[in-house]
Amino acid sequence: MATKKRGSWKRGPLTRVLGLVGVSGLAAVLITALVTPLVSVANIAENSSINLFESLPDYLEINELQQVTELYAKQGGQDVKFAQFYNQNRVEVPLDKISPWVPLAAISVEDPRFREHDGVDVISAARALVTSVIGDASAGASTITMQWVRNVRVQEAEAILDPAESEKAYIEATDPNTGRKLQEMRLAIGVEQQYSKDEILQGYLNIALFGGTTYGIESAAQRYFGKPAIDLNLQEAASLIAIVQEPNAYRLDREENIEGNKERRDYILMRMMEEGAIDQATYESTIALPVEPNVKDPNHGCEFAEGNAKYFCKFVQLSVLQDEAFGATEAERNFNLAGKGYKIYTSLDLDMQSVATQSMQNAVPSTYPGTDLGAAASMVENGTGRILAMVQNTQFSEVAENQEQPGVTSVNYNTDYEYGGSTGFQTGSTYKIFTLAEWIASGKSLYSSVPGQNRTFYLENFSNTCDAESDGPWAPTNDSGQRVGTVSVKSATASSINTAYVTMAERLDQCRIRDTAMALGGHRADGAINQSVPAAILGAANEMAPLSMATVMSGLANNGVSCSPTGIDRVTLPDGTEVTGPKSRCIQAVSPQVAAGVDEALAGVVNGGTGSRSNPGIVPLIGKTGTTDNGLQTWMVGATTKVGLAVWVGNANGLVPMYDVDLPLAAGSQTRHVLFNDIIGHAMSTYGGGDFPEYVEDEDALVLATIPDLTGRSTEEARQVLESLGFGVSIGPSVDSDQSPGSVANTLPTANTRVDKGTTVTIHPSALPDDSTTGLLAPDVTGKTQDEATSLLAGAGFTGTVTVISEANATVPSGQVIRTDPATGTPIEPTGQLRLFISSGP
Repeated sequence: MATKKRGSWKRGPLTRVLGLVGVSGLAAVLITALVTPLVSVANIAENSSINLFESLPDYLEINELQQVTELYAKQGGQDVKFAQFYNQNRVEVPLDKISPWVPLAAISVEDPRFREHDGVDVISAARALVTSVIGDASAGASTITMQWVRNVRVQEAEAILDPAESEKAYIEATDPNTGRKLQEMRLAIGVEQQYSKDEILQGYLNIALFGGTTYGIESAAQRYFGKPAIDLNLQEAASLIAIVQEPNAYRLDREENIEGNKERRDYILMRMMEEGAIDQATYESTIALPVEPNVKDPNHGCEFAEGNAKYFCKFVQLSVLQDEAFGATEAERNFNLAGKGYKIYTSLDLDMQSVATQSMQNAVPSTYPGTDLGAAASMVENGTGRILAMVQNTQFSEVAENQEQPGVTSVNYNTDYEYGGSTGFQTGSTYKIFTLAEWIASGKSLYSSVPGQNRTFYLENFSNTCDAESDGPWAPTNDSGQRVGTVSVKSATASSINTAYVTMAERLDQCRIRDTAMALGGHRADGAINQSVPAAILGAANEMAPLSMATVMSGLANNGVSCSPTGIDRVTLPDGTEVTGPKSRCIQAVSPQVAAGVDEALAGVVNGGTGSRSNPGIVPLIGKTGTTDNGLQTWMVGATTKVGLAVWVGNANGLVPMYDVDLPLAAGSQTRHVLFNDIIGHAMSTYGGGDFPEYVEDEDALVLATIPDLTGRSTEEARQVLESLGFGVSIGPSVDSDQSPGSVANTLPTANTRVDKGTTVTIHPSALPDDSTTGLLAPDVTGKTQDEATSLLAGAGFTGTVTVISEANATVPSGQVIRTDPATGTPIEPTGQLRLFISSGP
């Protein structure tokens, strides 16, 4: 909204009469003349109303109004809104996008002399002040300008996050007493110096409450008449302005209010006739019309997300609420999500979501007798981590009484617990992928022969450098009692031979298998560190979410570069300003050589192996099956060179074998293949796919080195050490530890393990203690210019010293930030030191 410079006072016919310091015109003279002798009569304490009046500034700061946050997804290549959040359902519109009947109705009934006065209607003010002395402190005289002032102050009160302070400010803004009225008068006079009449009218119509959570004329028009404000006719405009006087008494979504609204509407029409806004014939014909609303129910929150995207919507909501880019505290982030008017452009492909939804509905019902049946599917884009589809068999609801119904839950089976999910599901043989990757990474051959005979293993023979070793016998068997002899690693993968894989793991470090899983994104859904016990080899120890396994497959199909899943592409404010939101973090989890070897073996799974039923055969595919003991959980995970997909069907809770569950298109144990085949088939047709890189065994291509123990060192020092050894380095999230904040807590891979140099080492800095009073983390300024970076640092609360270091870099454009020290997400002292590494180009 355009404003006039303060001090550039406009002089109307009233303000030219007299002038007072801080207050202008005849209005000021009248107020002063009336208030001073009335202090004793009205028992207004001199140190309350008068002092409050005189201490106020003569202008009002108009802050941004709360607006609706909207979530968008792609459909047919276009951005389509599918969900929204709001505290106040408001869409701001300019005056020229509002039907002219609306301002005519508002002025006629609320403030007939709006165009003549300077913020205070002296005639009405005099009458109201005199009336207040004789006992009616709530007497009228509020001009449109004064009402705007009051609403602005109410908005400011509601924006205060501390409940007690918010309530106090609200009472001060709405108390029906003479002191508050005087404050409004003074501020209204100042507002008239700052804004034009049309700007004031526009502000008033956008801020007004129209019942419930409906604010502003545009949202009111859509809510009660199902049309934009520009299309309102005379009787509709008058009905909406009628609501403003008593929002809950005259709102049109309640049948019992219709008669009262019509009475108020007809009174407004009469006032419009008296003020010359309409003629008598129009008045008489219009009051003869009934009030006929076309009410549209509010659709706030993920409960009303369209496109079967409710669970995905919840994932995005929680992504925002856990990201400090959207506010320093959880309370602030909650308020901003529902009030900042963000436009959140998500990664979701509604066309693919529709296909996956239909596949799920065809194959898996929301309920099944005798079991808490669950099924979920997640698809991510290779190289970006963008979530393209996320579906499950149940219905979403956060309403407690709805959740009492079978097949209704707010738990997202696809995601980790912190993002609204469960604590995960055992992955069965899909976890063999990580043993296979470490087998190749340690220099062993994909074509080696390993014993697959049933035998007793002894746990003390399994090396584990990151956890206490166990002992005792272990006698795993194969699915359906299958007995085999010596097999190649590639054949053991295609046929998912448990005994062969346990033999392989016996020759490896269990710690490295664990680290490989976590580096690829295969982490526990409950947030705990993966277990590295031998039983994990067969997927019996680490419960995971489908989204994590889709991420794993996507990374393996992307030359070993794993990108953390994200549901958000970009975020803007209503004015188009970009907000730096959550980003996918990509690392070289395994070397391209290792990824190619794993992909070679996994191609055999879907071409003649246990996953053949899942392969539509349109473009090249890799995959892995997984079935836990007794078929309690069943999986199919896979990827093309474009997307990764994970499908799970099993017990959300309970111990019912999927072999015994008869679903519409297949047995419960085989339904994963039906789902995977259908969904990946559409993905192949939509996104395409190519050949996977050829795997050529080359022992010289794998160079192993030991990860040094860098605990307690600075992140920059640790980076330099690791880079000098030939590793790529990434800074991961801070973790709790007994090290000083910002120093290295641990690394992934774990210290003292031997790792292929083609992988990335992730450094986890030590987090601030829970009782820290600073709570400042280094913001992400990578890719920003020096000026942009220093501005972001200042905005985050950093007031210390910034040192700029120029560094050659072939991938980051000259003049942009490569990294910071301390690193992004690392705890920093607000008055400490921070180094910016700026690219000087190649």
